[in-house]
Amino acid sequence: MERLSNSMARLQMPGADFNRNELIQCLSELVQLDEKWIPQGEGYSLYIRPTVIATHKFLGLAAPDSLLLYVITSPVGPYYKSGFNPIRLTADTSYVRAWPGGTGDSKVGGNYAPTMKPAADAAKHGYSQVLWLFGENDEITEVGAMNVFFYLINKETGKPELVTAPLTRGDILPGVTRQSILDLCRSWGDFDVSERFATMPEIREAANDNRLLEVFGAGTAAVVSPVSCIQYKGKDIDIPAVGEVTQRVWDEITGIQYGKTEGPPGWSIPVDAKIVNKQS
Repeated sequence: MERLSNSMARLQMPGADFNRNELIQCLSELVQLDEKWIPQGEGYSLYIRPTVIATHKFLGLAAPDSLLLYVITSPVGPYYKSGFNPIRLTADTSYVRAWPGGTGDSKVGGNYAPTMKPAADAAKHGYSQVLWLFGENDEITEVGAMNVFFYLINKETGKPELVTAPLTRGDILPGVTRQSILDLCRSWGDFDVSERFATMPEIREAANDNRLLEVFGAGTAAVVSPVSCIQYKGKDIDIPAVGEVTQRVWDEITGIQYGKTEGPPGWSIPVDAKIVNKQS
């Protein structure tokens, strides 16, 4: 609800201060109404996407004076049909996903349409997604339409560290799964968790030194998506198979989503006893 409100404000949409609790109650009613659309079985869920569009009466480049807020629901099957399927990435692209001062930190359609051509180009060369870089130092921002995490041994401290890009510059989407992973991993206390801009030269060096342990993307549909390879400056950087951290993150988040384990307060909202154990 907070991200929806912030995204509306970024687009100069009126009503960004909508009643969030009321919309959550409407969602609860909608989920109960659409209960039969949720397939039975592990890995199935109801995908929910609140959406806002302008319904301004006139064409023109101006802030709208009327909006339509509605919610899309869709039944979805297991993201991984036969376990984890690590993806191959390429960082060799001339395109940029987002930049400081843009809308990279907002959930708007304009962030996604321009990524289609780079993704198609990557697929032609055998890569699943694009690892988006920014700046002269090739700072790592996101992967495809997901946030990205690197688990490595920090060269300076010699300690294991989980790294993802910070939100301070305004070009990173504040993913809900991203924040969930940060909160969980910090609660474990088993390794350092950092929000900083890793660079591709740093990742390449870590791989060469056998300090790069795991890489995964994080998003709503996949939860986590393991990475097995990154192409950078024409060469593939191979990454170890699905590791313990990636698997643990997957197990804990999906366990909370399906009601198998109890998550932190406020993470789950039971909407009805009949469907409380299904991901919604």
